Amino acid sequence: MTVEPATGPEPQPVLSPLTTVAIFLVATVDEGGEQSVRELLADLPGLRRSYGFGAPDGRLSCVAAVGSEVWGRLFGGPRPAELHPFEELSGRRHRAVATPGDLLFHIRATRQDLCFGLASEIMARLRGSVTVADEVQGFKYLDVRDLMGFVDGTENPQGRAAVDAVLVAGEDADFAGGSYVIVQKYLHDLDAWNALPVEAQEKVIGRTKLTNVELDEPTSHVSLNTVTDEDGGERQILRDNMPFGSPGRGEFGTYFIGYSRTPEVTEEMLRNMFLGTRDATHDRILDFSTAVTGTLFFAPSADFLDDLPDPPAAAGERPVPHTRTESPEGAGADGTLGIGDLNRSTAP
Repeated sequence: MTVEPATGPEPQPVLSPLTTVAIFLVATVDEGGEQSVRELLADLPGLRRSYGFGAPDGRLSCVAAVGSEVWGRLFGGPRPAELHPFEELSGRRHRAVATPGDLLFHIRATRQDLCFGLASEIMARLRGSVTVADEVQGFKYLDVRDLMGFVDGTENPQGRAAVDAVLVAGEDADFAGGSYVIVQKYLHDLDAWNALPVEAQEKVIGRTKLTNVELDEPTSHVSLNTVTDEDGGERQILRDNMPFGSPGRGEFGTYFIGYSRTPEVTEEMLRNMFLGTRDATHDRILDFSTAVTGTLFFAPSADFLDDLPDPPAAAGERPVPHTRTESPEGAGADGTLGIGDLNRSTAP
């Protein structure tokens, strides 16, 4: 069941239930393409309704998110308080790369044709105005496992906990109902991974492979992606990671996507993974999984898209930095490889 906040702006469908297929589109906005992007963003709910109307059981949805560098080119006035470029991390052995991305379209459904149709319409509208930086078609694999064989993402927050973890509220009132999004594309060396005994894999992940029971492994992926607040409570994010790949090309991966009320939770998970902690020099899953993209976006509320701010020229001003006034309550993140425990996920 989708959970919406009781009051306040209506969010985009970031809290929609997990689906069986998805398309992730990341694009940069060409100079002069701003107006086409604004028109597409305003029309996106109608396009989704058009493609999904004939297949209500297909649960077609789309979340659109905007990157830091293009925000001021699209909208006049203030900007989300914590919107900034993805921070590249260079550890002793592994690197979280930062890659270009002004727009993210996260398209989900139970049928691939619905995702394909909506993605095709979006690109038809934007062709000549944007450059595609990355496109990934993801799928549900077996009983919600990643391609490394472990259950992924079952510790996502539910109900009110999900709302509190994912949606901006009064701490940044102009952007209430929005959510920060970090995406990373991970490629797996499955030959090396599958050469490990199952027991060794379980110690890397921090869960049993067959039954998905959490293990007491302080240097595991699960432990490094468990982030707590000053009172010891776990801070959570919402992941909708998806496997992807091409057996013919020998490409196997996990597309990590994490929604959060504040990006700092996901960023702390990534620092633990790539830079290490007092218990571990790095997340050992990175010895088998390489991050090849990394971008941070803000997904504004549905109300924001329904009534876009004037463009900067019309507003007669430069973008105004928005200052955060208070910390979010209950902001959180649980990790999965997408950052989190494998029960949370497998790719950061």
